[in-house]
Amino acid sequence: QVQLVPSGGGSVQAGGSLRLSCAASGRTFSHGAMGWFRQAPGKEREFVARIIWSGGQTFYADSVKGRFTISRDSAKNILSLQMNSLKPEDTAVYYCAANTKNWSTREDQYDYWGQGTQVTVSL
Repeated sequence: QVQLVPSGGGSVQAGGSLRLSCAASGRTFSHGAMGWFRQAPGKEREFVARIIWSGGQTFYADSVKGRFTISRDSAKNILSLQMNSLKPEDTAVYYCAANTKNWSTREDQYDYWGQGTQVTVSL
């Protein structure tokens, strides 16, 4: 089992920045990936960013590319998402997730999920 505990989030004006973190504990894994997903009101959950845990390679949704940065601290088992130049359309509940099998960005490939954390961006 992997436990994922998110922190961060909150409210910010458009153009501002927020940082999300996710502490992983329990079963450790050197393979696979970790990612961030989000779900806006009335919409399906969508992929935001993914990082390969061992090598650090990253991949982003087009909507956040150049504004968000995903990173990990392997020693502390902490996943982070730095969000800059935030827009109202970034408003959503953000989830961290762990994929112990592969490097996919597909939601159904992620085995473990943290509780969501709210991000609200206002004009």
